[in-house]
Amino acid sequence: MYMSKYPISKDYGIFRFFKPPVVKPLFSVAAKVLSAPSFLFKDEAFDVKEKKVKSFDGYELTVYVISPKGVTEPCPCLVNFHGGGFVFEGAFHHYRLAMAYAKMTGCKVIYVKYRLGPEWKFPVPMEDCYAALEWAYENAESLGIDKNNIAVGGDSAGGTLSAAVCLMNRDRKRGIPIRFQLLVYPFLDMRNESASAKKYTDTPMWNSSLTAKVKPLLMPDGEINRSYISPVESENFSDLPPAYIETAEFDCLYDDGLLYAELLKKAGTEVEIFETKGTMHGYDIALKSPMAFRAVKKRTDFMKEMFNFE
Repeated sequence: MYMSKYPISKDYGIFRFFKPPVVKPLFSVAAKVLSAPSFLFKDEAFDVKEKKVKSFDGYELTVYVISPKGVTEPCPCLVNFHGGGFVFEGAFHHYRLAMAYAKMTGCKVIYVKYRLGPEWKFPVPMEDCYAALEWAYENAESLGIDKNNIAVGGDSAGGTLSAAVCLMNRDRKRGIPIRFQLLVYPFLDMRNESASAKKYTDTPMWNSSLTAKVKPLLMPDGEINRSYISPVESENFSDLPPAYIETAEFDCLYDDGLLYAELLKKAGTEVEIFETKGTMHGYDIALKSPMAFRAVKKRTDFMKEMFNFE
């Protein structure tokens, strides 16, 4: 338990005081406990199918294709990557967010269970997520997806993965027309040296001290393209999809989002920014709070506009 000294809204309840323990044995325990929740399959508003996707090395990822009932196919699709510092499985609220995106927009959502550290280091999570995007595009017809209306999105580490997938898609010239990137309080600067990183070393839910603990667990021994693990360090920001970037006020990653927005804008990319107030990292874990509801509404409004889907 962690007593917050920051003026974070009381709407977030006990989460205002929580700092996740970054302890190696906990990762494997959490992975077993945080399996797909039963409510994902019991909601009568959706058809949910579990699929297997081969990644770059032959490993089979699990993905869940969440389809709102009654939609006209082919329809738009969001390939969704959960947060969790690259070491934790998606929590229940990540599944609820994926369901909310599908319900509020009428699009399909593909929830991706990518591999996690410390067992799997960079760039494995990025490659897994790119494989999921490729699979969605290549199997669009059988999945009932409009292959020209596929987007990527995620929160925190999922924001890193979304931005990385867009960069990888451009660099590899695969030609997948990613419609947009939805980046929610994204982790985009692995250097961990921004003003907000220096200021918010002890904030609840996530902080720069936790980033410093996790980083060594994820970095490989060999070389890696830094732009895929730290997108703001890319040398080229051109030819990337439009972006929605959301930030939390009391968050070590606050500056990550603003810097990436600036870099994208300078390269001519359309960017919508939503700076939430009185919030900490991961605040939408309290989905019933007014700000979380407003933020999800902003995200889905952006999605519907970009998908040109009413």
